[in-house]
Amino acid sequence: MEEQEAAQNKAREAALREAGRLLFAGPCEFIWAAAKIDGLPPEAPPEIAFAGRSNVGKSSLLNALTGRKTLARTSHTPGRTQQLNFFALGGPPGAERLRLVDMPGYGYAAASKEKISAWTTLMESYLRGRASLARVFVLIDGRHGLKDVDSQMFDLLDRSAVSYQIVLTKRDEVKNSEIEARIEATLKALSRRPAAFPQVLFTSSREGVGVEDLRTEVARLLADIGKLDQRAPVSPA
Repeated sequence: MEEQEAAQNKAREAALREAGRLLFAGPCEFIWAAAKIDGLPPEAPPEIAFAGRSNVGKSSLLNALTGRKTLARTSHTPGRTQQLNFFALGGPPGAERLRLVDMPGYGYAAASKEKISAWTTLMESYLRGRASLARVFVLIDGRHGLKDVDSQMFDLLDRSAVSYQIVLTKRDEVKNSEIEARIEATLKALSRRPAAFPQVLFTSSREGVGVEDLRTEVARLLADIGKLDQRAPVSPA
């Protein structure tokens, strides 16, 4: 009985991994930018958002996930993403299977108070009022671990009752001997947070480590909410 259950679990994981690969192998294109809450696109397919401190590697991870080099612009200048950027994944706009949302980086101390306030208001309004938002993936620099500003973001997500999952970045710059401790410390910090998903991923956009695992988690999420489509991806025009 246990062997049969183990075989079924293994088959399910393999199917989810393949579904994630197919999803992110499909077309993906920028469709919308919103600097104010009244400028959001109409809700349609599920959305997953990516948040994190400025310069944590959001754009690099989005490019790695979708197998593209310039889907999201990367920059060494913190605070470059100043709006909510929406990308249609898995089909043409209007028939996409999922939307990816690149959120403004938080914790950029050099920005003006007015700009920080505008970003914060935009993010809070989006998180609290977007029914199609299925999960927020919060990126944390794996070299440094959690900071106070990350905890403030977790507070906002908990108050908004939005499911979120932590993705540690820049694994290639972390010693192998420190990886497990970094994951355990992150899980411990999340243990009493009501909206946190109890699993942490560790990724490297440069080397591709953990990227397939993240694709699989997205496929698992879509399966859990009944929105997983395992058809072959539509080829870009």
